[in-house]
Amino acid sequence: MAQDHPLRPWLEQHADRIEQFCQARRLWVQVQGGVVTSRLICFHLTLDPRVPLRKLMALQEDLALALNAPSARIARREGTLALEIPRPQPAAVHLVRLQASLPPLPSGTALLGRDEQGSPLLLRFTSPDISHLLVAGTTGSGKTALARTILSSLALAHDPDDLRFLLIDPKGIGLRPFRGLPHLIAPPLRNGEEAVQRLQWLTEEMLWREQHGVRCPRVLAAVDEVADLLTFAPDCADLLTRLAARGRESGIHLLLCTQKPSAEAIGSMLRANLPCRLVGRVVSAQEAVLAAGIKGTNAERLLGRGDFLLVAGGEAVRFQAAYISSEEIQTMVEMFREEMSQNTLPLPKKQAEQLGKVIPFPRQLVKRVGQIVQSLAH
Repeated sequence: MAQDHPLRPWLEQHADRIEQFCQARRLWVQVQGGVVTSRLICFHLTLDPRVPLRKLMALQEDLALALNAPSARIARREGTLALEIPRPQPAAVHLVRLQASLPPLPSGTALLGRDEQGSPLLLRFTSPDISHLLVAGTTGSGKTALARTILSSLALAHDPDDLRFLLIDPKGIGLRPFRGLPHLIAPPLRNGEEAVQRLQWLTEEMLWREQHGVRCPRVLAAVDEVADLLTFAPDCADLLTRLAARGRESGIHLLLCTQKPSAEAIGSMLRANLPCRLVGRVVSAQEAVLAAGIKGTNAERLLGRGDFLLVAGGEAVRFQAAYISSEEIQTMVEMFREEMSQNTLPLPKKQAEQLGKVIPFPRQLVKRVGQIVQSLAH
């Protein structure tokens, strides 16, 4: 923690409280610095090796009370023990400003937000371990907002020649601001029958690509509240499962949001093909294991409103999701559409043939995506 940090006196006072609290319970604990992020304060702890960690873990609620904090969470991070409490005055992470401050993102990469160290957290869909995403969490955790962040970040980093979206929004609210974005294959779908038709269409594209060795442009199919979709359109289950099992090799990826990713809700085969999870607040430790796929994440102690865990490869990284408002999304859409209208040259015939038989590409966009990001930031 920096010597001149405005929270320095408060931090030192709370570090003393932590040590005194543990000493009164015969637990030898020292605070060895920490990190202040936009949403959390993380105290790094040193615990006497003779003291079982479970004793300290059992005191999380008591520590929160002693520190006058809404909650407290103890977690291990690569050999470091950390006590996390909410920051008294949280600071928002704005997607557009954060992305504008970074170099151009690599292909297939989205910006999620800031991790526990305050560093930008990136996620690359082209990685074999991440090719599909499951976003889980209870109401108020920020699932839909995080999906909008991912979609916006990808749109701001790619022009429509490189990346396309298929959006399915059963409630008709969460993904509606993207209507008119040139990256869309079709307007956001709400009707179950239309969703089935489009997923069949995308499955045909996948099979065609497999036959011809085509992977570009990449396609991201995003579904908000996938369990609702499968309830009203059960035929989508088999299509999504096939895309999850075979889509990566064809450049097709899934982003699925749901409150409860149980096998009963989304199907065991689909769930098994979604190894990378973004987990928000859940209601219990059992729900945390169900959502994350691993034990010990303490997802039930997350704060909600964008406080998430990235779970991949058996490891969990806590982060605060970046936020983009509906108005900012609509501004982004208008800027892309204006750029498209200024360039109406058709694609060369040979290039158009290589793009697949299903996805239409009426014209090519001048690659000014970086300028659009900077304009939005200002």
